[in-house]
Amino acid sequence: MSTPDYPAVAKVAAALAEAGQHASAEGIRILPAEVRTAAQAAEALGIEPAAIANSLIFRAEFGDRVTALLALTSGGHRANTETLAALAGATKVGKADADFVKEHTGQAIGGVAPVGHPAPLPTLVDTALRDHPVVWAAAGHPKSVYPTTFAGLLELTGGRAADVAAPVQDIHP
Repeated sequence: MSTPDYPAVAKVAAALAEAGQHASAEGIRILPAEVRTAAQAAEALGIEPAAIANSLIFRAEFGDRVTALLALTSGGHRANTETLAALAGATKVGKADADFVKEHTGQAIGGVAPVGHPAPLPTLVDTALRDHPVVWAAAGHPKSVYPTTFAGLLELTGGRAADVAAPVQDIHP
């Protein structure tokens, strides 16, 4: 793996290694083209989109306080923002713009990794990802991905397993 042109990828590799996830750090791939969607990443890797762990940053509002919320979702479905709000205990969860994402992660939309951010983020990990023995996540740049597992994502992020696509009435916080 060569990351000199991608400082954010080097930062992710270091965070993975520091967390003891050496196979993931060594498995980082720099792809020939950007893969900003789960469908593009799945096609480049020859896998199904559901085995892609999308790192989605949302604006979570807690009264007057706004913070970033990371949802690691299966590329096989969409996260429900009302469910995310209920799971996080937020009054509202909504889409984050590119500046908000960059500010809270140091990474660009389409390449946001589960780690390598300026500070740890509250994280929800989609339970649908446990259906895949290997899942692929972005590694800090839209051309980069790395292999991991559902359990690896939970351990790495300190996140909470959740059915992020469920209707609000079906969740059990």
